[in-house]
Order: sequence, then structure tokens, then C-alpha cells
Amino acid sequence: MDRVALRGLKARGHHGVFPKEREEGQTFLVDLVLGLDTRPAAADDDLAKTVHYGIVAEEVVAVVEGEPVNLVETLAERIAQVCLKHEGVEEVEVCVHKPDAPITVPFDDVTVTITRSRV
Repeated sequence: MDRVALRGLKARGHHGVFPKEREEGQTFLVDLVLGLDTRPAAADDDLAKTVHYGIVAEEVVAVVEGEPVNLVETLAERIAQVCLKHEGVEEVEVCVHKPDAPITVPFDDVTVTITRSRV
């Protein structure tokens, strides 16, 4: 299976279990790896035969900016389901970064990574 990756999609969301997170929001970053067969697109040099990653990026940002959820796990699942709706995408790895998570000790990042497939 071939891979198309989008790294560092950035959007502001209001996800989290704490009232401050819901009220003020924070930046989330998303990395995606889409699994699909790119041979038909390559053979015909045809965008219609592969995934349009620009559209995927817009849809993922809309999910992050959309309806708030408590858990990053839930956000990652919603993003995965949006990606799998694209014809040809057989699997997706989603990594959601929450670099401003409300943690009381120094840290660089918090991530949740999931892999989902049509099967």
C-alpha cells in the first residue's frame, strides 16, 4: 500500500475536559498518513484517481475547529472517519498533538495516535 502524508495541520479547537480548555481553546496539530494505491493515478497522471490531500486537509481542520469533545482520542477517531470517507483511502494513521495540554510539569507535547482501516 502506498502512503500520502500530511504533517503539521494546525487548527484551533475547544477540546478538553476542563472548562478553561472549552472556553479559551488551544492549538492542535494533526499528522495524517493515508494508505491507498496510487498506481492508477500515476499511470494516467490523474488527480481524480487518487486522494485530493488539499480537500482532506480542509476537512480535518474543520473537524478540529468544530464540535468540541472531551478526549483527544475522540477527536482522532472523528478525523480518521472523515479520511476513510474518501474513495481509495483504505487506511489512515492519525496523530493528534496537543502541545498546550494542561499539565503541571514541563513537557514538549502530548499525542494520541490511532490507525483505522475500512476492513
